[in-house]
Amino acid sequence: MPTIDPLSLDAHVVACGFLGEAAVFALGDGRVVIRVDGADRTVPAHDGGLLAAIFTANGEALLSCGDDGRIARTIADGTSETLFEKKGKWLDQLALGPQGAIACAAGRTAWVRLAGGEIVEFGHEKSVGGLSFLPKGSRLAVATTDKVVLHWVTAKGAPVDMPWKGAHTGVTVSPDGKFLVTTMQEPAMHGWRIDDMKHMRMSGYPTKVKSVSWSAKGRFLASSGANAAILWPFFTKDGPMGKNPLQLGPRDRIVTRVACHPSEDVVALGYDDGMVMAVRFGDAAEVLLRRPGEAPLTALAWDGAGVRVGFGTESGEAGVIDIRG
Repeated sequence: MPTIDPLSLDAHVVACGFLGEAAVFALGDGRVVIRVDGADRTVPAHDGGLLAAIFTANGEALLSCGDDGRIARTIADGTSETLFEKKGKWLDQLALGPQGAIACAAGRTAWVRLAGGEIVEFGHEKSVGGLSFLPKGSRLAVATTDKVVLHWVTAKGAPVDMPWKGAHTGVTVSPDGKFLVTTMQEPAMHGWRIDDMKHMRMSGYPTKVKSVSWSAKGRFLASSGANAAILWPFFTKDGPMGKNPLQLGPRDRIVTRVACHPSEDVVALGYDDGMVMAVRFGDAAEVLLRRPGEAPLTALAWDGAGVRVGFGTESGEAGVIDIRG
C-alpha cells in the first residue's frame, strides 16, 4: 500500500514538486517549504503573495513569481535569489524555455529573460492569460482575449495571431511542437494544429479546466474540470478531431488536478474533496493514493523516478505519497 508523509502548511499550495530527494511546496503566502528526510526548511521567497511557480526541467530549482514583482529561484538547500524584477507589477504568469529562457507576465505585458540576462518585452492589447514556449524555444505563445499570439523570441519576424473568440486563461504546446491548446474562461479547451492553424474544439466540461498535463510520450493531453480525468488523443496528424477522449477515474466529484507519470501511461488525479488516485491508461485500473481530506487538490506532481507523488490543497494539507509503500 502507498504510504504518506503528511505536512500541514496553513496556506494555499500553489505548486509542488521535487528537487532531487527534496519535496518542495510553493505557498500562496510567499513561502517555499522544503522537506528532506522528514525535516522542513521554510524559505521566505516572496514579500507578499506567490502567484505562480514551476520547476526546472533538470530538477535543480523552483522558479516562482508574485505580487512583489520578482522571479525567485530557490534550490534544495534553501538558497533563493532574484532573477528578474519589475517593481510595482503583479507577476502572475510563468513559463520556462529549453535554452534557459524564462517568461513572465503582468497585465498586458510579457517579458522573456534570456539565459544571458537580456530582457525582451512583448506588449498586448488585452491581459495575458498564459505563456508557453514552443519546444525549440525560439517562439513564445501568449494566451490573451480572443486569440493566442506567437512571438519570435530572438529572431526577427512579425508575431502570428491565432484567433478564437473568448478569454484564453492558459496555454500549452505538445512536446513535438505540432499542437497548441488553451484553457478558457468558459468550461472548454481550444486547440490549433500549428502548421495550418486548423481548429480543434474540446468542450463538454461541467467546470473550467484549471490543470493539464501531457503524457510521457505526448500521445495524450490530460485535463481536469470534469468528474473524471479527460485525456484527449494527439498521436495522429489530426489530434483529437473526430475522436473520443479517454475518461479515467470517474467519481461523483470534480477532478481539480492532473499529473501524468514521467515514463508510464499512468495519470495521478486530485479531486475537489482532496482524494488522490492513480489510473492506468490501457485498462483504467485504479490505485487509491490518498483518501478524501478537507479541501480541494490544488497541486500534484510526480518525482523524476515516478515513485513519489507530491500533493497540496487549498487549505494547506500537503504531503508526499510513496507508491512503493
